[in-house]
Amino acid sequence: MKRLFGEAWKWIDDRLGISALIGPTMSHLVPRDAGWWYVFGSATMLALIVQVVTGVALAFSYIPSASQAYETLVFITNDAPFGSFLRGLHYFGASAMILMVGAHMAQTFLFGAYKFPREMNWATGVLLLGFTLLMGFTGQLLRWDQNATWSVVIAAEQAGRVPFIGNWLAQFILGGTTIGGATLSRFFAIHVFIVPALIFSFVALHLMLVLRHGISEPPTAGKPVDPKTYRKEYNELMEKTGHPFWPDGAWRDFVFGTGLIIAIVLLALFVGPPALDKPPDPSVLQADPRPDWYLLWYFAVLALIPPQLEGYVMILAPAVIGILLLIAPILNNRGERAPSRRPWAIAVVLLSVIMIGSLWIAGAKSPWSPNFDPVPLTPEIIGATNGPVFIGAHLFEQKACLNCHLVEGHGGRRGPDLTYIADTLTKDNMVIRIVNGGVNMPAFGATLKPEQIDDLVAFLQTRKRPVRAETAAGER
Repeated sequence: MKRLFGEAWKWIDDRLGISALIGPTMSHLVPRDAGWWYVFGSATMLALIVQVVTGVALAFSYIPSASQAYETLVFITNDAPFGSFLRGLHYFGASAMILMVGAHMAQTFLFGAYKFPREMNWATGVLLLGFTLLMGFTGQLLRWDQNATWSVVIAAEQAGRVPFIGNWLAQFILGGTTIGGATLSRFFAIHVFIVPALIFSFVALHLMLVLRHGISEPPTAGKPVDPKTYRKEYNELMEKTGHPFWPDGAWRDFVFGTGLIIAIVLLALFVGPPALDKPPDPSVLQADPRPDWYLLWYFAVLALIPPQLEGYVMILAPAVIGILLLIAPILNNRGERAPSRRPWAIAVVLLSVIMIGSLWIAGAKSPWSPNFDPVPLTPEIIGATNGPVFIGAHLFEQKACLNCHLVEGHGGRRGPDLTYIADTLTKDNMVIRIVNGGVNMPAFGATLKPEQIDDLVAFLQTRKRPVRAETAAGER
C-alpha cells in the first residue's frame, strides 16, 4: 500500500510539478534567530484561509437580493445547521486577519524590514492592509440591516465629497441615486469577487518577493543597511547560520496559528456572530449606524471633527496616510534598523496605537449620537409630582431634550450632561441658551411659550449637587 501511494504521488507530482512549486518555499533559508515576532505574516495567511472557507460556506445560503438578503441571514443565523457558528467564524476570522496584518506591519516597521531591498514587500503589504479593510467594510454591508443601509449612505456621502468625480463615485457606490437592489449586488460583487481577486494576486506577489529577498534578519544596533553591501552580507549570513523554513523555522508559525484558530473557534462558539439590526428601512431616521470595531476609530474621527473640516478630513486623511505609508521606504531605505537606534519609529507605533485606541473608546461610547428612545425620568429624579418643576421635566422629555442630554444617567450623550447644570449656569444663562440654542443645539425661542421656558428653567435649576451634611454644618 505504501508503495502504491508512493508511485501515485510520483505520477501526480511529475504531471503537476507540486514539489517544484512548494519545494523552494519549504526549503527557503530563514534567519536562525527569527523569533516569535515573525509569526504574524503566516497568521494573516491562516486567517485569510478561514475567511475563504467560511465565506464560501455562507454563500451557499446567502441571496444577494434587497428583498431576501436580510431574511436569508436570519435563516442562516437561526435555522441553518451550524449557521450561527459559521457566521461567528467568518466575523472573528475577519477580526483576526485585520489584527494580524496590523501587527505584521507594525513589526516590519519597528524592525526596519521595509528598507533595502524589501521596499516592494512593504508596498504590497500596505495595499493588502487596504484591501483587508475594504473586505471588512463591504462584508458588514452585506448584512443588509438598518445599520448596513445607513452605512452605505455614509460611504456614499464621503465619496461624494471627492472633487470633480465625487458624484460619479457616490452613484457608483449606490448603483444609482438611491439605495436598492443594485447597491447590494454591487457590494456583493466587490466583496466576493473583486477584493478577493486583488488579495490573492497581491498575496502571491508578496510571497514571491519574500522568496526573492529573503526574510529579514533581526536588527542589530550599530549594523546599518548599506544597499551596496547588504545582499552580500545577507547571503553570507544565511549560508553560515540560516536554516530551512520547514521544519526548523515553521514550528512557531504552527503553534501560533493553532492558537489563533482555537481563539476564533471559541469566540464563534461562546460569543457568536454580530447581532442583526432591524430590517432595512431608509425612511427611518432614528438610526445609529456604526462600523465594526476595526473601523470604529475612523467613525469617531468623522463624528468628532468640526463640521467645517469634515470634507477635508474625509478626503485628505485616508489619502495622506496611504501615501505616507507607501513612500516610507523611499524616504528612509537605508541606515539603522534596530528600534533602539530609531526611537522615532517606536514613537510612531505607540502614538498610532494610543490614538486608534482612544478613538475606538470614543467611538464605542458614541457620545455624539442622540438616544431616540430614552428611559423617562422617574419621580425620584424629578423630585416633584406637580408644579413648575414637574411640568418642566415633562417638557424636557417632550421637546426631545432628553434625547441629547443626560440627567442622572437617563437620556442621550450628544450634548452636555445636565445632571448638575445649575451649579454651572445661572437662571438668565439657561434662558439665553434655551431661546437661542448652541453649536449643535436648536433654538427653542420660536417653539416655546414664555411660561414653558419658565417651567423648563425651574426644572433645570433643581439640578444641583447634593450638599453634604458636614459641609452644611460647617457653614452654620
